[in-house]
Amino acid sequence: MDKEGIIKKDFETVWHPFTQMKELEEDKPIVIEKGEGIYLYDIDSNRYIDAVSSWWVNTLGHCNPKINKALINQVQKLEHCMFAGFTHENAVKLASELVELTDNAFTKVFYSDNGSTAVEVALKMAYQYQSQTGRAEKTKFVALKNSYHGDTLGAVSVGGVDLYHKVYKPIIFDVLQAQSPSCYRCPCSETPETCHEECFESMRNIIEENHASISSVIMEPLIQAAGGMIIYKKEYLEKLREVCDKYEIILIFDEVAVGFGRTGKLFAYQHTKVVPDIICLAKGITAGYMPLSVTLTNDKIYNAFYDDYEKNKTFYHGHSYTANALACAVAVENLRILKEDKVLESLDSKIEKFKTELAKLKDLEFVGDVRQLGMICAVELVEDKISKTPLGHDKMKRFYKNALKYGAILRPLGNVVYYLTPYIITDEQIEELCEITRKAILEI
Repeated sequence: MDKEGIIKKDFETVWHPFTQMKELEEDKPIVIEKGEGIYLYDIDSNRYIDAVSSWWVNTLGHCNPKINKALINQVQKLEHCMFAGFTHENAVKLASELVELTDNAFTKVFYSDNGSTAVEVALKMAYQYQSQTGRAEKTKFVALKNSYHGDTLGAVSVGGVDLYHKVYKPIIFDVLQAQSPSCYRCPCSETPETCHEECFESMRNIIEENHASISSVIMEPLIQAAGGMIIYKKEYLEKLREVCDKYEIILIFDEVAVGFGRTGKLFAYQHTKVVPDIICLAKGITAGYMPLSVTLTNDKIYNAFYDDYEKNKTFYHGHSYTANALACAVAVENLRILKEDKVLESLDSKIEKFKTELAKLKDLEFVGDVRQLGMICAVELVEDKISKTPLGHDKMKRFYKNALKYGAILRPLGNVVYYLTPYIITDEQIEELCEITRKAILEI
């Protein structure tokens, strides 16, 4: 089909995610034909910097030759097999490697196929663990306002972004929500210099008042991603670990967005003194090639499920594509590249380059805040720097179109422009991307 034929059939048959289809009828979808490195190319040969890594999944660049080869080799041997009572080499290799990379903080790996289901697994695992260890009254979950953990019903229940979740309130379970620890929009009116994690008191009060019924707390460590790239201090998590231990509450870290190097370390929790009980990983695990996710936990959790069949302690959860052989082969190769090519070590200079270039945007009229955690960068656009009123949808839409015009995919989160680029981006490309951002803001 030619371009017009593809677009016509797309609108007739396809329902796009997180998209108002009426708007898409006017603003036609861009037909992507190929990818290479940090770029995507449309059917008209226009080139775009994939600044959002195709929804945060692509870490090593598009069409990576080493991963291509691993995928081709695997598809010639085994594409998939049932994982209940069967196994295969790459699933074992990947699990063993993940355990090793966490310094054995986690010892068991449960496979699923996307970030939402990794969270579902964690929630069910924590709930059933409490029941099977004599604490059946611990049934509730605690999460943060502005949190996002996925789009399946359990993940939506622990989410806190009303824009995405409000419509489903009648069909999801109730969750205790603590105040979001936003440093830019501090709920306690502190500054980064005067902050002593006063915002944690909201979480502490909820736990102390309800600890007898709380099963677990789920957090996006250090940064609430889809909530607007809200960055907060590691001391918050250290206080949380302490209070969870006190009341026998399971601590879950959702690292679906931030795992595999996004924060400058392999996992975000490694910036802290905290080790959660359960961790959810997806997105970057296959460098953007295949759907795959894992939920990692420890022997304490695992042993609560290990018993004779008649005791009915089995974890009854699974998916048809659990530990898909193609996805596992790609993930194994991804981890090999990260290690042998010293990819994370190469990020330090790029993190500093982003910091330098982003600083040049701070004085622009609509820029309220610039923030960064490793390779995750965000620019919050506001109508007024004093009131911090978010820039409206129409202006953000103009920004997005301006950026496309100049050759970058910068799809905002509300009024927040963000970068989660492939790690292979160069200093020159960082300069180009930030310059595109500057011009797109100036032309709003």
